[in-house]
Amino acid sequence: MSKTYARIIGTGSYLPEKVMTNHELEQIVDTTDAWIQERTGIRERRIAAEGQTTADLAEQAARIALKEAGVAPEEVDLLILGTTTPDIVFPSTACLLQHRLGCGDCAAFDVNAACSGFIYGLSIANQYIQAGTAKTVLVIGAETLSRMLDWNDRSTCVLFGDGAGAVVLRADQTPGILSTHIHANGAYADLLGADVGVSRGFKENEKNAGLRVHMRGNEVFKVAVRTLGRIVDETLKANDMTQSQIDWLIPHQANLRIIQATAKKLSMPMERVIVTVDKHGNTSAASVPLALDEAVRGGSVKPGEHLLLEAFGGGFTWGSALVRY
Repeated sequence: MSKTYARIIGTGSYLPEKVMTNHELEQIVDTTDAWIQERTGIRERRIAAEGQTTADLAEQAARIALKEAGVAPEEVDLLILGTTTPDIVFPSTACLLQHRLGCGDCAAFDVNAACSGFIYGLSIANQYIQAGTAKTVLVIGAETLSRMLDWNDRSTCVLFGDGAGAVVLRADQTPGILSTHIHANGAYADLLGADVGVSRGFKENEKNAGLRVHMRGNEVFKVAVRTLGRIVDETLKANDMTQSQIDWLIPHQANLRIIQATAKKLSMPMERVIVTVDKHGNTSAASVPLALDEAVRGGSVKPGEHLLLEAFGGGFTWGSALVRY
C-alpha cells in the first residue's frame, strides 16, 4: 500500500497596511535605527489598525491560499490556527475564522506554541492526513503582537510586528511533507513570555491589564542557537539526508543573527535562506508561512526542491518540517 503524504498546494499571506519604521520608533523610545538593525536586522514592521484583529489578518491570508490552491472553503476538512493573540478567550479564533470562510462544520482549533505555532499546526495537519482522517487541511499562523507590547521597553517593542500566513495541504501519493519534529521545555518559561492570564489573573489599573511581552534577550539567543542546531541534525538524520541536499532554509524570522547561525550550521550560503525579518519583524506564528509565501510568490522556491522550515518560541517550544515542494 502506497504511503499518503501531505502536500502544500497553495500559500497565502497578509500584512496590515500600517508600516512602522525604526526611525518612527526613535521618536517613541530610546533607540536608534542603527542599533536595531545591528542587533536584529529589522528595518520596519507592520502594525494592525485599530479594531483589526488576528482573525481579520488570518482571513485574508487564508482566502489567498485557498484561491491559489483552487480549493473551495467547503472542501476543507480541518482548520488549524497557530496564534498567541486570539481575538477572544473563546470561542477559538479558528472557529470564528471557519465560520467567516464558510468551511462548513469541519474541526477547527487554535494552537498556542508561541513562535512555533505554525510548525506545530503543520505537524498536526500532517498526522491527520497521513492517518487518512483528513484530506484537505488549512493551516494558518496569525498574530497581532503589537497589542501586547510595552512601547516604553526598547528591548521588546522594536522586535515584533503583525501579520498572517497560510498554507493549504492536500493528501497525495507524491512526497510533500517528509517529516515534522516538535519539542518543548517549560523550564525556560521565565526567559520569554507574558505572565498574566485568565487563571493567574490580570493586573489592575494597568493598560491592557498588564498583558506585556517580557524577554531576557541574551539568554533566549543562546538557547535558540543551540536548540535550532540540534533540530537541524534531528531532521536530516530522520530523512537520511545531508546538509547539501537542502535547497532552501525558511526559518522563523526573529533575529537575523539567529538566522545566520542556523544557516552556518547547515553550511548554507545566505543566498539560499529566505529572509523577511528586515521587512516584517518577528511576527511569531505568522513568520514562517509569511516567509514561505514570499519565497513561492517571488519564484525562489521551485517544484521538487527541499525546504527546511524551523521555528523557536516562548515556552520554550521549537520545531521543524522538511518539505519537498
